[in-house]
Amino acid sequence: MPTSIARAHTNIALVKYWGKADTDLIIPQTSSLSLTLDQFYTDTSVTFDERLTADQVVVNHQSLSPTASRKVRHVLDLVRHQAQTTTFAQVTSQNHVPTAAGLASSASAFAALAAAASRAAGLTLDRTALSRLARRGSGSATRSIFGGFVEWQAGHDDATSYAVPFQEHVTWPIAMVALVLDPHRKKVSSRQGMQASVTTSPYYPAWRQVVAQDLAAIKPAILAQDFPIVGTILESNAMRMHALTLSAQPAYSYFNGDSLAAMQTVRDLRAAGTACYYTLDAGPNVKVFCQAADLPTITQRFSAQFGADRVLVAHPGPGVQWLSEPLTD
Repeated sequence: MPTSIARAHTNIALVKYWGKADTDLIIPQTSSLSLTLDQFYTDTSVTFDERLTADQVVVNHQSLSPTASRKVRHVLDLVRHQAQTTTFAQVTSQNHVPTAAGLASSASAFAALAAAASRAAGLTLDRTALSRLARRGSGSATRSIFGGFVEWQAGHDDATSYAVPFQEHVTWPIAMVALVLDPHRKKVSSRQGMQASVTTSPYYPAWRQVVAQDLAAIKPAILAQDFPIVGTILESNAMRMHALTLSAQPAYSYFNGDSLAAMQTVRDLRAAGTACYYTLDAGPNVKVFCQAADLPTITQRFSAQFGADRVLVAHPGPGVQWLSEPLTD
């Protein structure tokens, strides 16, 4: 079978997904809404080869063990089932994202895998089917099939849980400044953290209500390009998600000292008249939602605080793409 190469971008959830209703199918407790980002992406090539005796998975030039590649092989098995084949695959992936540090590397990785593997197997899946397939590798990957603002509709089973574009072509001059405060793998994975919050936080039932209210409020604000309302909602939603980590038993946190300092800097900038808001996923890295006109002020401030190499600027990005050229560094 021919090789297929796909690129998918990361997304940052503005209204968070935190907790599964079904851990096997990765059905979320709530819906969520995200923004796909242009700067962080994964390129993945897949070839089904009858000469192989097992799946071979290479990520960033390193071969993964069967244990480390378990989730990748699970998605490949789903593709094989749909394509009615038993042929093993060669998967080569390059992550242009700090892995497992709260920048949604798994979202771009599994969205790219779903797109490349399905096409390499001869399947022609529409974007809804791709979104459902990507979800089986990583929940947030379901949103990275689409560009711009994306809503993951929680649904109640495999057929009804998938992402839909909310506003795919973003003309609003907004940006996201990513502060890479710790590029290392986090100690508590998203899956571990979610399960702990769902089962032990006394505030989890209230979280479901918060998400429903935030989704209802943020969607008209996006359409109206109301920057302060969108920013206020995404910042408070992030802090309420992280309150679930602090209220779990035992408690855990994704923040470090630099996270707290960066959040204070955002508050200081806002008090001084520069409109910006922060959000964090499951990791210490802070993302700053801002308007393009304020990028010089914001990037200069954080470059002075943390170093210019740790300040990355992203804008709204595209959905999944298929590439014709081989992967290069």
